[in-house]
Amino acid sequence: MNPFVEAYQQSDLLGKLIFLALYALSACSWIVLLYKLWVTHQVKRHASRFQEAFFLHKQSPLQLELESLEKRSGRNPFVDLYKTLKKHALELLAKNNHFQQLKTHSEGRSFLSLSDIDFLSAHLSSKVASSVKDLEKHLYLLATTVSLAPFLGLLGTVWGILTTFSAMQSGGGAALVSQQAILGGISLALATTVLGLVNAIPALIGYNYLKNAIRDFTTDMEGFSNHILAAVELQYRKVDT
Repeated sequence: MNPFVEAYQQSDLLGKLIFLALYALSACSWIVLLYKLWVTHQVKRHASRFQEAFFLHKQSPLQLELESLEKRSGRNPFVDLYKTLKKHALELLAKNNHFQQLKTHSEGRSFLSLSDIDFLSAHLSSKVASSVKDLEKHLYLLATTVSLAPFLGLLGTVWGILTTFSAMQSGGGAALVSQQAILGGISLALATTVLGLVNAIPALIGYNYLKNAIRDFTTDMEGFSNHILAAVELQYRKVDT
């Protein structure tokens, strides 16, 4: 029989609750870890594809068609960044063109002012922060597992040792019952310690990997944000003469 199953069967009510808490914590952390690893991989792959498409159309930064890219790629914060820039840039260009027509009574090319560029930069920074927040969602479950699992294991260890000494004190003539209680307490102590460490170690490795990946991805997003803003500024910025 599996030693963990045997230890669970031999433990008392509190011991069983500790086992169930560790199993539930393990299930939650593995679900979050695997899902976040998959999301990180997908985002990285789609982001690389979109950046290549954008740099091919860098000379006309607001003319890139997104329908084909959105069909081929799913979740893509880089596409969201570009859509944010394109939406607000076109609105500003239309507004500036309208005021230019009212002022000169003639239609000409629209430009973006320095304040318009600052406005676009603020929107891009806000979108980067929102995307990073979305990527970091539920990571607290991994951090909780890293902190909580060893303490649950320690609680099981202390409780198992406590029940063992209690059984040794009250053994008396019931030697067989006392021996079973002693073995059950020791197995509870050891099994919960192992389960606590088995939960915490992968969660710690996964949490550190994901935090590092998200930090690198944040740097990439900020760099791409600066690139697309510079491309729009180069194309549409009004130079005072």
